[in-house]
Amino acid sequence: MSTKDFIEKDYYKVLGVPKDATEAEIKKAYRKLAREFHPDANKGNAKAEERFKEISEANDVLGDPKKRKEYDEARALFGNGGFRPGPGAAGGSFNFDLGDLFGGNAQGGGFGGGLGDVFGGLFSRGGAAGTGTRTQPRRGQDVESEVTLSFTEAIEGATVPLRMSSQAPCKTCSGTGDKNGTPRVCPTCVGTGQVARGSGGGFSLTDPCPDCKGRGLIAEHPCPDCKGSGRAKSSRTMQVRIPAGVTDGQRIRLRGKGAPGERGGPAGDLYVVVHVGEHPVFGRKGDNLTVTVPVTYPEAALGGEVRVPTLGGPAVTLKLPPGTPNGRTMRARGKGAVRKDGTRGDLLVTVEVRVPADLSGKARDALEAYREATAGEDPRAELFEAAKGA
Repeated sequence: MSTKDFIEKDYYKVLGVPKDATEAEIKKAYRKLAREFHPDANKGNAKAEERFKEISEANDVLGDPKKRKEYDEARALFGNGGFRPGPGAAGGSFNFDLGDLFGGNAQGGGFGGGLGDVFGGLFSRGGAAGTGTRTQPRRGQDVESEVTLSFTEAIEGATVPLRMSSQAPCKTCSGTGDKNGTPRVCPTCVGTGQVARGSGGGFSLTDPCPDCKGRGLIAEHPCPDCKGSGRAKSSRTMQVRIPAGVTDGQRIRLRGKGAPGERGGPAGDLYVVVHVGEHPVFGRKGDNLTVTVPVTYPEAALGGEVRVPTLGGPAVTLKLPPGTPNGRTMRARGKGAVRKDGTRGDLLVTVEVRVPADLSGKARDALEAYREATAGEDPRAELFEAAKGA
């Protein structure tokens, strides 16, 4: 994030909270918006994904008391993105040098320690005298992988082995990039890994240093294995816990399980895309499971009790009311998929009245007798009446 972006963006407006909002109010607003615009709930919606990024960025600043204080002080000094001149500025204009502000130049009144103190660790300044030669930690890369689960594993949760390939510190040079283990500080960025570039309006933005590729170090004797980058391809197998109730195509984020960082930096995140196989008996509709149960005509007409299988548990018995039509759906509560709060959805049981292909002699005689007993009834009479009146 650039200094300009940091000052101009109104994070309070992004989260829809007042400037005096408490930490609890900020957290509540963030959680509500994150659920609404999360990519998993808005697949293929680019606007929702961009909105989710804005919400996360705002929460990263306002949700951290230190960063929030720095943000409020910066906004107060710059006045919503534009420096507010003092009363002595002629014609309402004022020329100033942000380098003086950041460097703490006391000439002409100054700002004490300069805005570098105000912004704290949110921004790094590369290539300027006095910034030192300390190289910064670098966060590891995010890694994405895929896993295929059975239908039952997706419902109940599972721990699966996952083999991953990512960039890690080179073992030959211990991550230094130099075969002798003695890289030197990059003279271009003075070890910061970043160089400044002007963007107009007095602001200075930063880019990764082109000479050291953002590492802050240059290997005079490049390691033959990593070619001086300090990073090499690494493969490892880890046990990953997939939570209960995941759906097909869901993307799970595991913090800190990605590629290792450099120079003490944190590891990246692991994103696992889940694929779920089909079940020969059960289906799924949200948090509910579905099953179709065949019944005989006498059971549907006269009613009775029907045993229904459940996924991974004992069968349940449902009461079939007399006159149950084909296709009616009944509900077995608490026999569905696991929800995020630990409770379970329901099992939706759809009745399918089976018509036998072959009849025994007694069954045929009984049906013939039934047909004679109901000879005066016409189940299609209402259909024809409705067709005439339409």
